[in-house]
Amino acid sequence: SRSENMMLVEKTTVEATALPVAQFREHLRLGSGFSDDGLQDGILEIYLRAAMAAIEARTQKVLLERELVWTVRDWRDGVEKALPVAPVSAISEVKRVARDGAETSLSAGEWQFIPDQHRALLVGSLPHIPQGASLRISFLAGYGPEWSDVPPDLGQAVLLLAAHYYEFRHDMAASGGAMPHGVQALIERYRTVRLFLGRARA
Repeated sequence: SRSENMMLVEKTTVEATALPVAQFREHLRLGSGFSDDGLQDGILEIYLRAAMAAIEARTQKVLLERELVWTVRDWRDGVEKALPVAPVSAISEVKRVARDGAETSLSAGEWQFIPDQHRALLVGSLPHIPQGASLRISFLAGYGPEWSDVPPDLGQAVLLLAAHYYEFRHDMAASGGAMPHGVQALIERYRTVRLFLGRARA
């Protein structure tokens, strides 16, 4: 399947200082009137990261800036390829990885990056990928390094979903695994009809 022939890996992670912990704490206080006495920021961070990952998976949008590596093992069209997530601000390197693991960087003249907020492209005289080999694309994605860079509706969706996770923290089965309607409404215009690629952390 396509998902087995492509893999997206995070090279860098989001620093805790970039997460809207204070906003989330205020959101919970105003939304449910809970007392936050003794509630540690580390707990809030866990729910924020979980909500952010879920929103990114649904929309294929990277909210906070980080470096990613996309490994492709099957490239039927050697002229153009859309990157699996957006927005992408730069491609730093394109490497050919042989079956024996030997790596060769493609020269800048062999490929070109066409940025786009929704569907960035890698184009050029891209090589055929033999059986057992792969193409490895390193790039920078995300709306920016600060939470203020994230579109307000996506940021609000993260807070709502994190609050939902917090509310059902003692009985996650009760949440049914479905996103609340308000969250879905906020992210709907960002969703793309594209196969979601599993993401792992390097």
